[in-house]
Amino acid sequence: MRRRGSLKWDRYDPSVLPCWVADMDFDMADPIRRAVAGLSAAGAFHYPLRRSRPPDRLVADAFAERMEKRYAWSVDPDCTLVVTDLVQALYAAVTALTRKGEGVAVQVPTYPPFRGAIEDTGRQVLAWPANPGPGGYGWDLGWFSQDPRPPAKLLILCNPHNPTGRMLGRKELSELADHVVRNDLIVVADEIHADIVYDGRVHIPFASLGPEVSRRTVTLQSATKSFGIPGVRCAVMHFGSRALLERFTAVVHPRLLGQCGIVGIEATLAAWRDGQEWFEAVLAHLQGMRDYVCAVLRAEMPEIRLHPPQATYLAWLDCSAMALDRPAGDFFLHQAKVAFSAGQTFDPQSSPFVRMNFATSTTIIDEILDRMRQAIRHR
Repeated sequence: MRRRGSLKWDRYDPSVLPCWVADMDFDMADPIRRAVAGLSAAGAFHYPLRRSRPPDRLVADAFAERMEKRYAWSVDPDCTLVVTDLVQALYAAVTALTRKGEGVAVQVPTYPPFRGAIEDTGRQVLAWPANPGPGGYGWDLGWFSQDPRPPAKLLILCNPHNPTGRMLGRKELSELADHVVRNDLIVVADEIHADIVYDGRVHIPFASLGPEVSRRTVTLQSATKSFGIPGVRCAVMHFGSRALLERFTAVVHPRLLGQCGIVGIEATLAAWRDGQEWFEAVLAHLQGMRDYVCAVLRAEMPEIRLHPPQATYLAWLDCSAMALDRPAGDFFLHQAKVAFSAGQTFDPQSSPFVRMNFATSTTIIDEILDRMRQAIRHR
């Protein structure tokens, strides 16, 4: 892993085991490897054309095929923009679909670039706080009527949720959809972890809940999380209506988002069309790692509480009971030589939390857990 030259493994000193950034440690799926190798073997790095069409249109078609097959959700490829980066797409959506000073609601804790996309563009962060319950974290719709600030114009919805691993069910999504329609909200739905769900669950795309919901929803998706290829820089923005797409492009021309390179395009096509067997094996391993981590923490480190993630390969660990004199992320980095994502980066009030990435081997997970155990014992 260290020889690959990755952000995850090279950010910290070699003595530190990384389980922070959302990147998996597994080998690339063979169909993706063959697709990328085929480009190199053919020297196919000219201006690309596929079937007399720009190759990004093939990605839009593959996205539509995948959504129909996996989620029975019909999407229009012509309302899909192929982009290089979903954080850039998020910034663009907030810029195009709201005005400076307007409120943008976001689930808290939240993936840090979500807050950045709101603050950096001069909008107001409306932090929609999570409520822990028996089934995991949830978000109470009553908050929208109680919050004293200006009403939200846009909601950034992350489902499955990063960092808690919570996956919203149909009842919750339907209630949220009713609220969105009643209050004329625009929704940017980050569904990049949609494939990585456990215990037989099936992801429900927010825009699939009806035409009124669809026409006001921008869905962000990519093969990069499911197939462990974030470096290829290829993703999609799907607009649930032509009017919403035109509203976006009237402010942010698609050229400002750049064009995805041919490596990213071919890797994405190979993943979505030929990589499912590889993914199913990885998903089984991830569920095993989730169950193992939860069992060890509960049995041997009860000071750390968590709700087993229903999706993603991320666990939101509550270390409040340890009563540390510093953020939990700092404690484990210095005392255990384990690098988690620090809780306060997801929410300023969450310094007793860390986010753990368990998308790695059993051997590495065992070493991480042993280091945590020793640090807690000798604190």
